[in-house]
Amino acid sequence: MINVGVIGCGSIGVKRHIAEYSENKDVKLVAFCDRVLKRAEEQRTLYGGGAYKDYKELLADENVDAVSVCTPNYLHAEIAIAALEAGKHVLCEKPMGVTLKEMDAMIEAENRSDGQLMIGHNQRFVKEHEIAKEWIASGRLGRIYSFRTTFGHPGPEKWSVDGRDSWFFKEEEAAMGAMGDLGVHKADLIRFLLDEEVVEVGGLISKEDKDFSDVDDNAVCILRTESSAIGTLQASWSFYGAEDNSTVIYGEKGVLRLLNDEKYSFIFAGADGEVVKENYGGIQTNEDTGQSKSSQVMGRFISALEKDERVPVTAHDAKKSVQIILSAFESDRTHKIITGE
Repeated sequence: MINVGVIGCGSIGVKRHIAEYSENKDVKLVAFCDRVLKRAEEQRTLYGGGAYKDYKELLADENVDAVSVCTPNYLHAEIAIAALEAGKHVLCEKPMGVTLKEMDAMIEAENRSDGQLMIGHNQRFVKEHEIAKEWIASGRLGRIYSFRTTFGHPGPEKWSVDGRDSWFFKEEEAAMGAMGDLGVHKADLIRFLLDEEVVEVGGLISKEDKDFSDVDDNAVCILRTESSAIGTLQASWSFYGAEDNSTVIYGEKGVLRLLNDEKYSFIFAGADGEVVKENYGGIQTNEDTGQSKSSQVMGRFISALEKDERVPVTAHDAKKSVQIILSAFESDRTHKIITGE
């Protein structure tokens, strides 16, 4: 049994982390923290344990084995490092951090500690994506030539507990907007699916839609991988209609469409005429809670701790996904293609 504390009891903390932990037989929720103490107390009423306003008080609770960090982006590194130093395992929401320096400090803190640090890139655990990775690795698509991946919805004001006043829209707390919220998911997914690094990044990033926001709401990036596959990544908080969370992979032997069709979440159209259409359940949306279409991020985290195995999304790995996003901002700022790995 793993005793878990959740730091940050907003929408993500409650609807994703706490909801999924509460359904896991190997978890006991024992502590909750939020800078709005009432939110932590509401969770304590439901699950028992302690309620705190200061995360340092939660970390001093010796009954806590592991924590989820579900706070504004600028606090991810500070809290994760403190938790590791306090002897806790850490599951941190994405983006891992907002600068290379602080992400390096997080990795160093994990190396010094007895705990593990996992980053919550849920798209890796979507069944459509797991099967697609197997197909690509086996050569079913042949050489990969191109791809496009998109994540867009109307924006956090539609579901954040604070609406338009949410930290998501404050540069000093979020650092990044749609790119940090959605783009980093897709950067990580492309790395996961293709099992290679992005070596060149071009980015066009804008803030045109939300006049109450300090951060970006639309971005289109061009990426080149190690094998010279080229593709696009789009992130938007301005998709006023159906959410788009799709990815299309163009290979030598056909085209694979993931979460790109209302009826079939996995479609392969082969160059030889073969057609495969499957529906594996799709991806969890902001309307889903707990394990309904669950990403299983929390389940994978707990399973690794219970089995004394390495967590499936390490900090060292997740840092590379954030690097792509940071390179996109640099590209937009300098009007140059940024070369990485």
